[in-house]
Amino acid sequence: MEINFIALVVAALVPMALGFVWYHNKVFGAAWMKAAGMTEEKMQGGNMALIFGLSFLFSLMLAMEMNSVAIHDGFVYGATYYATGGTMQPESGSELARWVEYYQTNLATANHTFKHGAFHGVLFGVFLVLPVMATNALFERKGYKYVLVNVGYWIVCLGIMGGIVAAWR
Repeated sequence: MEINFIALVVAALVPMALGFVWYHNKVFGAAWMKAAGMTEEKMQGGNMALIFGLSFLFSLMLAMEMNSVAIHDGFVYGATYYATGGTMQPESGSELARWVEYYQTNLATANHTFKHGAFHGVLFGVFLVLPVMATNALFERKGYKYVLVNVGYWIVCLGIMGGIVAAWR
């Protein structure tokens, strides 16, 4: 499976670009600050280079995960690896060889679209991010607005990220 590193970097920039808009005071920023208990003083007090540097690193990790979740080629080639004892070369005419050829000919291109990647990104957000962030919010005694603003942001981010890595082959 080939990895498009340019697509990964572009996808990793999505959370920063979207966050600039999403958390702006005229969009969801004021609601988020109130729900999170954040103040302007706290906002000014952080090491911005460290915050943005680590945020980009974590976004790059998410982009790499979206690459495997949204495209599925890794699952096919992973199965091929184990079924061939690590050679990745199925026997010509074997059921595995026919299966891999069928996948490449009939299914792979359907997995390499923005729509397909966005769908998996949104699912990833709903079934992974929502439960994790909502559970944290329960124990942190944060309200539903905190969860809605943050989870909504990540669902949109992951949808766009999945779309980018799936379509940009």
